[in-house]
Amino acid sequence: MISLKSPAYGVPPEPPLKRQKLVGSALSESKTMTAQTAAPMADLSEQLDMQERKKYSKGKTLGRGTYADVFLATLKSDPTKTFAIKKIRIAAEQDRIGISYDTLREIRCLQELDHPNIIKLYSVFSTKDQNLNLVLENLPRGDLKQLYLDATIRYSPADIKAWMLMVMRGMWFCHSSFILHRDIKPDNILIASNGEVKIADFGLARTFVDPGQKRPMTHEVITLWYRPLELLFKAPYYGGAVDIWSCACVFAELVLRQPFLPAPTESSLSQIRTICERVGSPTEDNWPGVSKLPDYVATSEVTPQRTRAAWLAEFRILGEQGADLLSKMLALDPDKRLSAEQTLRHPYWTSAPRPTSLELLPKKGGGLETMGKDLTRRGGELPVRENGEAKNGRADGVARKIDFGGGLR
Repeated sequence: MISLKSPAYGVPPEPPLKRQKLVGSALSESKTMTAQTAAPMADLSEQLDMQERKKYSKGKTLGRGTYADVFLATLKSDPTKTFAIKKIRIAAEQDRIGISYDTLREIRCLQELDHPNIIKLYSVFSTKDQNLNLVLENLPRGDLKQLYLDATIRYSPADIKAWMLMVMRGMWFCHSSFILHRDIKPDNILIASNGEVKIADFGLARTFVDPGQKRPMTHEVITLWYRPLELLFKAPYYGGAVDIWSCACVFAELVLRQPFLPAPTESSLSQIRTICERVGSPTEDNWPGVSKLPDYVATSEVTPQRTRAAWLAEFRILGEQGADLLSKMLALDPDKRLSAEQTLRHPYWTSAPRPTSLELLPKKGGGLETMGKDLTRRGGELPVRENGEAKNGRADGVARKIDFGGGLR
């Protein structure tokens, strides 16, 4: 029997260790330079870039976008080792210094995060055209959204438990490293060849604010359907609870095989209404202080908070423990929402059925192009819009093929 302290189960491991800084001109630690040392340092940096990019052979294009292109690559010294190279077009960036904050944030965060459930950044180098190249882990099985939209793939409650456990372990590691992801959604959870899921796309990530030195934080993060009410009400300060809400939406989505909180139009007000209808209306009784948030909107009709019985009725395949966990991850008041560590310590993970082992998890082929498309996208984007409205993202025509062990019921 596997110990509960094993990475396969809920209890978190030891606190994360910082990773060493990666080689590459764009990432080298800043140092005070004199006029005499600046030129030699620049030459050295260029040499390091050249050495780094010569290590890889570029293969086929996996995706193209206005922000970045993604290529398959192999290591020249060992062609069996494959990578995804994300080439970011600096010319297309709007930032005055030439590199957008999104790009810098993604690089800096991935430098600090080394965990089996977070996409790995191996190296960074620039090319002669000054574009940045991120050498990333190759994740050829696509993403969770592509997987659940495939009507031919059957999966069980134990499979959902395994996927979500890996997501939450990656999320715990981010928060333990004082990093908020701020754009968790199924499209940003990629799948490795062995079935492991990996959190990707750190373009909207940032470090936690020191509680003693609070500075206002932007509310314009997280794709709309996965955004919690505190951000929709423009809370100036927030923490890891925003990511937990998004993870809960992914959790529900894997069960329903369609988005849990898809607003009919791309507007904050529409999203607020959707949350109130599905989860409940925020009031001073269930969320003390909510009415003081800058964009708080009191609904004309107060919808009672969803009951335990209502959660269990819709998400019965998760069992009582799973429905309880989901409801606590979707608490309206962020102070009452479970933290990532509390989530991992919930009895759901050790209740029957146990999480499916990696080698037995359903896998989808042909995911390279999906990975390429996911990595070229900027953070926070909604699905493609039609007729001025956001797509509802529902898996129309896709049967809910969740295997209960004895067939569908």
